[in-house]
Amino acid sequence: MAHETIFTMDTSSLKYGPGATREVGDEMARLGARRVLVLTDPRLAASRPVAVTLDALRAAGIEAELFDRVRVEPTDASFQEAIAFATVGGFDGYIAVGGGSTIDTAKAANLYATYPAELLTYVNPPIGQGQPVPGPLRPLIAIPTTAGTGSETTGVAIFDLVEMRAKTGIAHRALRPTMGIVDPENTRTLPPLVAACSGLDVLSHAVESLTALPFNERAAPDGPATRPAYQGANPISDIWAARALEMVARNIVPACRPGADETVRGQMLLASAFAGIGFGNAGVHLPHGMSYPVAGLAREFRPAGYPADHPLIPHGMAVILNAPAVFRWTAAANPERHLLAAKLLGADVVGARMEDAGDLLAGAIIGIMRQLDMPSGLRAVGYGPEDVDALVEGTLPQHRVTKLSPRPADAAVLRQLFLDAMHYW
Repeated sequence: MAHETIFTMDTSSLKYGPGATREVGDEMARLGARRVLVLTDPRLAASRPVAVTLDALRAAGIEAELFDRVRVEPTDASFQEAIAFATVGGFDGYIAVGGGSTIDTAKAANLYATYPAELLTYVNPPIGQGQPVPGPLRPLIAIPTTAGTGSETTGVAIFDLVEMRAKTGIAHRALRPTMGIVDPENTRTLPPLVAACSGLDVLSHAVESLTALPFNERAAPDGPATRPAYQGANPISDIWAARALEMVARNIVPACRPGADETVRGQMLLASAFAGIGFGNAGVHLPHGMSYPVAGLAREFRPAGYPADHPLIPHGMAVILNAPAVFRWTAAANPERHLLAAKLLGADVVGARMEDAGDLLAGAIIGIMRQLDMPSGLRAVGYGPEDVDALVEGTLPQHRVTKLSPRPADAAVLRQLFLDAMHYW
């Protein structure tokens, strides 16, 4: 097998600063858009960030229409609803105001309205056909209101495929937003648990990017067009991931307190974007791959600060509940990188042995989880050993991320990792 020798660096343009949202009209006008679809979720429809966005568009002479039916943790049906709205609307630009669910929904609406196809056409294999995006999309500006997914910098859109009861997605460089507007004013009213789940997603993005299979240990693609967006750890993604971890370690706990000041909130937003640049080019691996069935099979859990109309395990929570178990196991593949991640998160690694790397990193993550009042493991959100076979079944098709694990993980390994994630303290 010929190994990869090339990696690429792609990201969205970023604009950062308090009040930056007020410039979205000028940016859309610069991009040539005259009729724009603004997407958000029902809880944000009457919020200040949406109002500022609409006012800025009108001031720039741009016609704007609001779609406020984005589902938190989107499904294939909610994607289809947004796609249908975008298709008939004749829009030449898109703006997403919200968390990762909204930004991912906007990416899908833009893609399928521009290049109509059956939903599974562009969805990652083996669940979908994985066909490449045929060409450029309409301008999309992402305005995140959570410091978590980094979706304003990535070419990935994730959703629940209800019939499989598991998450899947679309991954292609063309999906990246044209610009991300990162404005600390937009996270001012974020509920503490939402801030915590979002921030822990940032943490895991950065650790997974840093510890992923190196790009030059992947099989070489047939050509540039088939080189995946998730390429494996590489020298550029390492820089962004490491800096994001430093920022998370310093800011995540104060940023999740009620009334958190603008400085720490801004630092977490930047950490989210930095981690997004890192994992958007390197990829994530098992904590995310395992999170998809954890979220997709939720039965009764309804966390504070989230919509209560359906059971929901927030994405960041579903990820971080797997992370300590995974990193204890993956550390054997590259202990130096796991020790580095532990050090960046504040662990004392002076005199540490290579064989201690997994425990040190897992311990650092568990310490942060406990400070943020996370559940103590999968058992605390409704799962038990009897659910492990279904969780493994939902993880195995997630090749886009599981194949980037630094150690190959088959069904038996995944089963043990889920069992290890049942209870941490």
